Amino acid sequence: MEDMIFYDRMQFAFTITFHYLFPQLTMGLSLLIVYFKWKFLRTKIDKYNDAAIFWMKIFALNFAMGVVTGIPMEFQFGTNWAKFSELTGGIIGQTLAMEGMFSFFLESSFLGLFLFGEKLLGHKLHFVTGFLVFLGSWASGYLILATHSWMQYPVGYEILENGKFVLNNFGALFSNPWLLPSYLHNQAGSMVTSSFVMAGVGAFYLLSNKHNEFGKLFVKTGVIFGLISSLLVAFPTGDLLAKNVAEHQPVAFAAMEGIFETEDGGAEIVLIGQPNMLEKKLDNKIAVPNILSFLTYQDWNMQIKGLNEFDEDVHPTNVPGLYYAYHIMVGLGTIFIGLMLLAAFQLFRKKLYKTTWILWALMLMIPFPYIANTTGWYTAELGRQPWLVYNLLRTADGASPTVSSGNTLFTLLGFIGLYLLLGMLFLMLAGKIINKGPQLNQH
Repeated sequence: MEDMIFYDRMQFAFTITFHYLFPQLTMGLSLLIVYFKWKFLRTKIDKYNDAAIFWMKIFALNFAMGVVTGIPMEFQFGTNWAKFSELTGGIIGQTLAMEGMFSFFLESSFLGLFLFGEKLLGHKLHFVTGFLVFLGSWASGYLILATHSWMQYPVGYEILENGKFVLNNFGALFSNPWLLPSYLHNQAGSMVTSSFVMAGVGAFYLLSNKHNEFGKLFVKTGVIFGLISSLLVAFPTGDLLAKNVAEHQPVAFAAMEGIFETEDGGAEIVLIGQPNMLEKKLDNKIAVPNILSFLTYQDWNMQIKGLNEFDEDVHPTNVPGLYYAYHIMVGLGTIFIGLMLLAAFQLFRKKLYKTTWILWALMLMIPFPYIANTTGWYTAELGRQPWLVYNLLRTADGASPTVSSGNTLFTLLGFIGLYLLLGMLFLMLAGKIINKGPQLNQH
């Protein structure tokens, strides 16, 4: 049974991790494309329109990959997690169906019009189609996060005698206190990814001395949006989300922060340390006293409960994984802010385009927002374990009892092979588009 649940979780983790590499770019990119198109309408400078069309090609490729990798993931609700779907389908089915029916169709329909309808529509209607693509992609994120937030902090439900969850307050799904901080944090994270990708592509153009005008535009836009979104990820969105975890999932908060024992007075914030699960402590830790209490409760001496205060059967099932995921996310977020501040300072001094080492840093930094977003999601998901629906439905009780671990492992290996090929194809096509660069006066 444990093997079966392990492989079920591994398969879902792999498919959703690979899938989310694509929406995190498209959501942020949709806003930047709308920005470029708006700049063109205001200034009538062609390079803004050319930039919008260039990035929409990258968007379309990502969108296609997101669709291809998203469909198998949803099938797993019926194969590996049939019991979870049977018990909670009356609730999560609502938001997931809305995401498919409204957001996905809105996004896909107007993506086609944006890519191929510019001459037919004229520039103002072309801008509207771009805006509707943006609206669809951000609404999609909202509805997925509404589903996720209900699993983290269930509201508006009742449980029938047969164990099934039913919705008794539809509005509660969207007024869930978990939803808004999660959504804003997630969208800011996707803006970080798209800003770094844009700045990195611009830096590549400047360093290789081609498409220089677009290189400067992409670096400037990426740095300005990147600085704003990197700051927003940390405060207020990350701060609000951490406070939510501290209030509603205190055992996950203790594991995230590496607090094994409750300490009298204020809790320290751990910068570096390795969880030692045998001795229930952090090895080689570097910590700053009382800071965590102040950041969480604005009180230097507020006590924060350690893992020792909770029964072991409600501890997160992978405390080291949760601790490292959280600290990687926070560490990378801090580096992003530092790099974007330096780049913005050089931009202000009109020296950025000639500061080679910052351009190299921006280009080489492209993979790291993907890592930060992924570890952020791992923090949320590992923090909720051992529950599928927090405090109500355990992960072990949501798996399909009739699907063997062998079947799941076999299909997982199939997914790994197929997704490896898809990933290589994506990189090849994206590289081709980027290498060719924006085409002047496409309209």
